[in-house]
Amino acid sequence: MGSLSLPFSNSDEEDMNFSKLDKPHLLNLFKCQQKYLNHFFQNLDLSQTLTFTETLLNAEGTIFFSGVGKSGFVAQKISQTLVSLGIKSGFLSPVDALHGDIGILSSKDLLVMFSKSGNSEELLKLVPCAKAKGVYLISVTSVKPNGLIRVCDLNVHLPLERELCPFDLAPVTSTAIQMVFGDTVAIALMGARNLSKEEYAANHPAGRIGKSLIFKVKDVMKQKDDLPVCREHDLIMDQLVELTTKGCGCLLVIDDDYHLLGTFTDGDLRRTLKASGEQIFKLSVGKMCNRKPRTIGPDAMAVEAMQKMESPPSPVQFLPVINDENIVIGIVTLHGLVSAGL
Repeated sequence: MGSLSLPFSNSDEEDMNFSKLDKPHLLNLFKCQQKYLNHFFQNLDLSQTLTFTETLLNAEGTIFFSGVGKSGFVAQKISQTLVSLGIKSGFLSPVDALHGDIGILSSKDLLVMFSKSGNSEELLKLVPCAKAKGVYLISVTSVKPNGLIRVCDLNVHLPLERELCPFDLAPVTSTAIQMVFGDTVAIALMGARNLSKEEYAANHPAGRIGKSLIFKVKDVMKQKDDLPVCREHDLIMDQLVELTTKGCGCLLVIDDDYHLLGTFTDGDLRRTLKASGEQIFKLSVGKMCNRKPRTIGPDAMAVEAMQKMESPPSPVQFLPVINDENIVIGIVTLHGLVSAGL
């Protein structure tokens, strides 16, 4: 049994000729790409773009996107952006469509096809099948004339000076302008639909944006048996276990009806020990606690709790959560907020 070898020898490797990369060369590439993108911005037909955007805005059914190769990846990304904005959208592979997936299309749907050349064989084969189902067809292309323009109901031309690729072949500028075009139209739709920040957050519950707009203090606070509580007459030394085991770095000082009287932190313990020495064994929590701690309500936004912790004159690591009657119902900690992804 023979052994596998690399397709080139070490000498071949040494003979390969690579141009040296340097800052001037990279800078020139970025400037060229900027020039080609500016050509797109300066020559884009806004009337076409407005018609395209209004067509998507008024769609009664689902907005499907399709494309081949790199244009397909862009089409898929734009579709996902619309979905994140609460717009019914999906990606339809032109190849899979011809093997059954076209069944998802209906006469109320739109099919937007991204293609630099407008002559992709897979898309041209898809067109008559989609038309037979009564779908409104839109092409987004960069070369004129092309096959898709002749057979679609609407065409948007994306002006392309050339690709950044030295051979003018690799689709790096054409896909960039496709992405810019699609994402900008998505934001235009977002504004036209008056999408609120709260509605946007509802579609992103796992992300930091969504969490900051959805999570309330009551969703992230500790409560009941997890609360580090004590009475004001309790001796400090008798409450060390409560102070250190609940993971909050503090004690919530309450009366018999759970009204908040103050807080006592591990920092207060260190300062009291330093100032009082052995006398700390005789001191009660009530004598050394902070009678005016920062607090927050359960219905406040969790991000507000974080802002309140970090506010002057000095940051704190926790906030007691109280109701309208000053009754302790929980505690929210900085560690808990960070752990929740805020």
